[in-house]
Amino acid sequence: SGFLCLSPNSRWLASAAKDGVLFIYHTFTMDILARKHCHSYQGGGIRSMVFSLDGKFILVTGENDGALVCLKWKKIKKIEVKEAAFHWQSLLAILNNSTSKENVVLKSMAEWQFDPESTSESLPEETFKVTEEDGNVTSLYSASTNDMTWIGQKIKKFYSVKNSISSIHIQITFYSLCLFKKKKQIQKMMHENEQVPDIEKLDQQEFNLDIEEQVRVQAEAEQEVARVRKEIEMENLANCYLQDVIKHECWDAMCVKGRAVKCFHMACEVKNYPLKERSEKELATLEKVLRLKKIETADLKVQKKNLEIESETVLPKEEGEKTEDVMVDGSASYCLIGSLSSQYGGDTSTLYHQWDLHTREQKVNQIVLLKDIIYKVKTAFNKEFDVVARQKEQEIARVKERNLRIREILAQLDLQVEVWEPALTDDEIPERALTVQDSEIKVEKYLSQQEREKAEMLAKLEMERRHAAMDNERLRALNDMMGGVLEVKKEDILKMDIPPPPFISEPEHVWNDEEKKIFREHEKKVKELNEEKEKYRRALENELKKLETSIQETTQNFDETVCKLSERKVKLEMVIYQEELKIVNLVYALLLNEELDTREAGLRNFLMKKEKEKNLECGFTKQFAAVPANLLDELFQLYKHRPKTPMTKMLLDAANPYGERSGSAEDYKDALTLLMKAMDELDSPEHMPNGLDPSVWERFCLARRNKMESEELVKWNALTLAEMQAFLQRRMDDNEKIKSEIEDIFQELTWLQEEKMKLQLNLTVQFLLKQGQVELESTEIPDYTDAILINKSIIEELNCSIMAQGEKKIASMVECKEFSKGIFQLEWEHKKMRMQIEDLEQKARDIVTLPISKDRQLFLTVLNYDSHIAHHISAMEQTLGIMDKLHKKNVKNRQKRIKELEKCISLKEQENYELSLELKEMLVSVSERRHIFEAADTQHVSKKIAKQRYREILKQKHLRGLVKEQEEHFEILQAEVERLRSRTFPVL
Repeated sequence: SGFLCLSPNSRWLASAAKDGVLFIYHTFTMDILARKHCHSYQGGGIRSMVFSLDGKFILVTGENDGALVCLKWKKIKKIEVKEAAFHWQSLLAILNNSTSKENVVLKSMAEWQFDPESTSESLPEETFKVTEEDGNVTSLYSASTNDMTWIGQKIKKFYSVKNSISSIHIQITFYSLCLFKKKKQIQKMMHENEQVPDIEKLDQQEFNLDIEEQVRVQAEAEQEVARVRKEIEMENLANCYLQDVIKHECWDAMCVKGRAVKCFHMACEVKNYPLKERSEKELATLEKVLRLKKIETADLKVQKKNLEIESETVLPKEEGEKTEDVMVDGSASYCLIGSLSSQYGGDTSTLYHQWDLHTREQKVNQIVLLKDIIYKVKTAFNKEFDVVARQKEQEIARVKERNLRIREILAQLDLQVEVWEPALTDDEIPERALTVQDSEIKVEKYLSQQEREKAEMLAKLEMERRHAAMDNERLRALNDMMGGVLEVKKEDILKMDIPPPPFISEPEHVWNDEEKKIFREHEKKVKELNEEKEKYRRALENELKKLETSIQETTQNFDETVCKLSERKVKLEMVIYQEELKIVNLVYALLLNEELDTREAGLRNFLMKKEKEKNLECGFTKQFAAVPANLLDELFQLYKHRPKTPMTKMLLDAANPYGERSGSAEDYKDALTLLMKAMDELDSPEHMPNGLDPSVWERFCLARRNKMESEELVKWNALTLAEMQAFLQRRMDDNEKIKSEIEDIFQELTWLQEEKMKLQLNLTVQFLLKQGQVELESTEIPDYTDAILINKSIIEELNCSIMAQGEKKIASMVECKEFSKGIFQLEWEHKKMRMQIEDLEQKARDIVTLPISKDRQLFLTVLNYDSHIAHHISAMEQTLGIMDKLHKKNVKNRQKRIKELEKCISLKEQENYELSLELKEMLVSVSERRHIFEAADTQHVSKKIAKQRYREILKQKHLRGLVKEQEEHFEILQAEVERLRSRTFPVL
């Protein structure tokens, strides 16, 4: 069984069934657009599916798996996307329009009112349903009928926000609309309940909730809460444990914590190297390797001295080698050492020479020494980093100290300027990330009883101190009179003002001479004070600029220091990578050597196993020769069986030459005995021919027995010979196979020994080469298997010869270029002259065929051309003025018309408002009539009214058609009248 589903835009048809596969077809061509396996067949397949209104998504639900699958188009034509979007927009417009209309109607409806006395106890609980059709979601809500007013308000509120839910159709069905009938029925039931005896009356508790079910549900809820709480506690415990592990590994175990230093004005950041404390085992290993290296160095020196004493002919060569070693040990030639760690705090004199790393112990010791160098290099950089970090802290302290003075100057100058004050970030102070500040806690801090008492006591003491300070009359007098100081400082000069004389408010002509003199002295003092203020203000501004400049210079110098530290760290990273590359090469060589040793040991064990197998197989058959042949093979298989280990397959002997076989003597005796028993029957006198002498018959029987015995013996001997030959052939084949395997093992062992020798002799040596001296054909890692070392002088001589030839070639090319350049210049000049000739010829033709317009003729014929143009311009200006006046007049008329229309609009709006009020009342009455109509169940009357209304609608439609036809006829007649009028009065 299956089902079909059509998309909202009717472009796609989806089919689904119990197999769980969703097919989507194009409705025009029925071609398969998409196919998706959404649910399994074991889970019942697909239960339902639905398209989104915009066509972008498809929701598919399973039958029994409880899964909801949301599908989205991967590839779809743009035309189809536009069609789906257009359909959705059109549907959205329709829904918005209907929603707005419904909102207007619902807002205009009056709230429903019910008498609580008549419905609170008599009416049962009623139910209304809200259906969300698009999502197939149905929610049922119940409420008593005395809450219908609240339900109506909620429905109005729901409809008021319905504009945002355009894809949901809400259907509201009230089952309590037949209130009149139900009310009478309920009252009748209550009256009957009162008439019956007390025993048969219904208890009040039967109308209440199920207490046991409620208790069970609450218990289940509490169990679920306890389970969730326990899960959360366990999760928190696991997170705490993980936090402790991460903190111990990344923070507590570090002797040098990871931190950073940032620039003040640039996005440059330098981080140090987090280091763990080296364990005692590592330090002991390092000390052991250093002691061993010193012993080896001393032994090498003693051997060299012995060689110098024994032979003088080898002395120059040894001196050359010693000089070379001294040069290497003195870090004079970094290219041979393979790194620059000696320049960054590493001691390379303790390292083995790269050409002396042949044994495994030397390579392991070299790795230990290289790790020690890396640790020392990082430690040296961390010391430099700590110096820079302390320098930044000092710079920040200096900036804060200067900012105090800057804030004082800004306060004196009354300037509202934000002061830049740097601070250390969490990357620079990583300890801050592990501590929780009070400002980070958004909830109210919990205080114990003792902490609350202590806080209240401190607040009380602070309040008493403030009251005591306010009660000090001397301080209050000092603050009121002199601003809290006993002498005026220079910083307060900007706040000083000279009070004007009291007669300043009087007119100037009423002043006497003394008052005029006092006023002049006042002006002089004010001028001097203003000059002093300006001078002090300029001094403050200069000081402010100096402080800001000083802060800028010091921070920029620190930024330069951080940039240099960053450059040094880049070089340090290069050095560390060089040492790590050495370690990787050594580890690779150790692993390769270990793999070769393991392979060699495995081959030797296999060889010993084959040799033992070859020698022990014969011993096994001899040791168990008494075992029958049918059991020997099984025992031999069990003897070669090994539990859970690879077993070498060998050819098993089918026969045992030392034990009992099918052709053994016992078998031969048994066969001979049977044969003799059969011969006894033939030798009986019954078979003797008549007339034959019994003595002859006996001799005949004896001869026949001898013949049969000899034939049987020949037969058994032939079988034994064939079996022995087969056994010999099998043993020879096994011997040849084991020999070939042993030879292969010997060959592989020889190859392994050669590879080990090559690995010990062909060392991987690291060189430092200057950039630009090695040319690569591509960006990939080159292959140096066929590379050789060449002396630098040979390369320089070759480069010199190449440069000389290149200079000669360049000189000849420049000479050819100059000659060709002259040729091109002459050609260009020739071409230029030809173009000038053509241009002049064209100008001459244009002059001959030049057309003369009316303006040009007027310019040539009129004597005073400028006055003519001025007169023409004045006439045009007069015309333009008349047009402006006419335009203004038209604008005034249009404005008057607009005012009249606005008055009409206001009147229409007033009328519309009155009509809307009437419409609301009519809608209320209609709603009431509809409820009464539905409650009265007058279906036949409604059908009659509907038929009558339908006939009226048809009649109106017919009348509208007649009116339309008459209007068209009237328009035709009017057009004919206009045509006749135009023919009669052509002038009009």
